[in-house]
Formats: sequence, structure tokens, C-alpha cells
Amino acid sequence: MNSLIKRVKDFDYWFIDQLNRNSLTLLRFSLAIIFIWFGALKPFGQSPAVELITKTVYWFDPKIFIPILGIWEMLIGICLLFPSLIRIGLGLLALQMPGTFLPLVLLPDVCFTSIPFDLTLEGQYIVKNLVLIGAGLVVGSKLIPLKKKTAI
Repeated sequence: MNSLIKRVKDFDYWFIDQLNRNSLTLLRFSLAIIFIWFGALKPFGQSPAVELITKTVYWFDPKIFIPILGIWEMLIGICLLFPSLIRIGLGLLALQMPGTFLPLVLLPDVCFTSIPFDLTLEGQYIVKNLVLIGAGLVVGSKLIPLKKKTAI
């Protein structure tokens, strides 16, 4: 029995060690894939979010705005792939994310069947962005601070 307990503890230690070594990179790559994939659909009019975006930011020409948004999202993803560009990617992400919640305010009839708890599919699509924000915060929290430069 002690042998089994030792094996379980050894496995637990090994597994947590693997998570500590690899999870941040996997999280970064997962975010990158999502942003590149979703972004790449927009310039070609293939994104299921086109109608929602068009209704939300009606003051922009969708033929111009949606491709730019797609390129922006692809840039976020590309930056997250390269450690030296993570800060830029997270900055772009921070600028983009608040806009993703606009439909909850501007188009509540599209996002809710009953406010505030019963979300439509579109509402769920928007609220899941909280996970993307959380993942971005985790990635950012593991950055090494830039060294302060002293004036000469």
C-alpha cells in the first residue's frame, strides 16, 4: 500500500512539474491560434460574428472595419507566438477586448433572452471573452519586468 501511495505522490509531483513547465506556453499558443483563426475569417467575410459586429459598430463601414478588425486580431495572435512581442500583443488585446462587450449594452435583445442571466448564443459568444481576458492576464503576469533605464 505504501508503494501505491508513493507512486501516486510521485506522479502528482511529476504531473504538476509538467504543468508548471508547459502550461504557460500552451496557453499562449492557444490564445494565438484563436486570435489568428478568428481574425483570418473576418477579411474574407467568413466570420459568424460579421452581422453582430456590423450591428454593433454601425457608425463604421463594415467593408473597411471588419477586415481591419480581422488583421488586428491576427496581429494579436502573431505577437503572442513570439516572446519578444508578447507585450505588444497584450496591448492590442487590451485595446480590443472592451469593444467585444459593446453588444451586451447596445444590442441586449440580440444577447439576452431574459436580462441578465439568459444568454443567447451571441451573448455566450461575447461572455466567453472573459476567459480570453483571464488568459491574457495570466500570460502578462508571467512577463519579466523591463529594467528601468537610468539617465546618463
